[in-house]
Amino acid sequence: MRSMGKMRRMWWAGLAVGVSGAALAAALAVPAQAADGAADGVGGTPGWHLTDTGSDARFRGLAAVSRRAAWVAGSGGTVLRTADGGRSWRDVSPAGAGELEFRDIEAFDGRRAVALAIGEGEASRIYRTEDGGAHWTESFRNTDPRAFYDCVTFFDSRHGLAMSDPVDGKYRILSTGDGGSTWRVLPGDGMPAALPGEAGFAASGQCLVSSGPRDVWLATGGGATARILHSADRGVHWTVTDATLPGGDPARGVFGLAFRDRRHGLAVGGDYRADQPSPRAAAVSGDGGRSWRQANTPPSAYRSGVAWLPHSRSAALAVGPTGTDLTTDGGRNWRSVDTGSYDTVDCTPDIGCWAAGERGRVARLDF
Repeated sequence: MRSMGKMRRMWWAGLAVGVSGAALAAALAVPAQAADGAADGVGGTPGWHLTDTGSDARFRGLAAVSRRAAWVAGSGGTVLRTADGGRSWRDVSPAGAGELEFRDIEAFDGRRAVALAIGEGEASRIYRTEDGGAHWTESFRNTDPRAFYDCVTFFDSRHGLAMSDPVDGKYRILSTGDGGSTWRVLPGDGMPAALPGEAGFAASGQCLVSSGPRDVWLATGGGATARILHSADRGVHWTVTDATLPGGDPARGVFGLAFRDRRHGLAVGGDYRADQPSPRAAAVSGDGGRSWRQANTPPSAYRSGVAWLPHSRSAALAVGPTGTDLTTDGGRNWRSVDTGSYDTVDCTPDIGCWAAGERGRVARLDF
């Protein structure tokens, strides 16, 4: 108990000064079996503590609201919500959505959320709720068989974007100004041409991310080069930069992005095939995505999700099917801290970090 109290004090003290690398690494360096055992009441160790969702869906969509509240969205048209820190989960799946694949969800609070289903043609849809998932409204259904929507992001509770794989050689962008009630396709004049075979990866809900009132970034893969696009005017005009992550194959590219402000960003990815290595699986930017530098010590395997830790200028987590990695120097070096399988991760200002993945796995970073 004394060592646990000391570790907790180190954790909070680290956050207060921008996160002490040694303290945070110590708090997170928990054996995977201890973290997984927490779901069975074996907790008490800092790290990912699994919650009992009662579902076997794969949750690639995650929206953390606070330490107590979170939404997840996944396969089989499944959407779950918790308001008690993961002790219980409520199935709030949209009616008639059982054949859909939800890959992204954005929540404004415990009652309002927007969920994106992916797929070709009409399989790509957007749903919206204002009553905690008791009722959903389908606010967008794609009617273009050439479009395939991957991710959605919001600048605030009203303004947001969704992105599709290239149509007629350019990424297609949807825009909303009323919280997701209505959507319109933005003109493509300001969008650079896509590379042959290039697309987004609907792996973690992080292929389209925003920071602040107007900046948004789009991650790509599948082409000759992995690239990252940036818009400073809510998706009207875009610039594009080559990333240092692997490209040249349909299974390689940038899978997840995170920006702690409009300048400092992280990119993770690699090759999602389990039998293929993923060197150079992380990169960092300090100029708003105009340039990217390869991590000195990247994660040792493919990573699909990434999130900055709250109130930190240097600490972040990256997750993937083979584990979780931690950086305490702004993305230059990463170290493994857990071996559990997760697809996506999200953190909130009140020190609430959540991760979600296959077989109904949802965990909270906890003591």
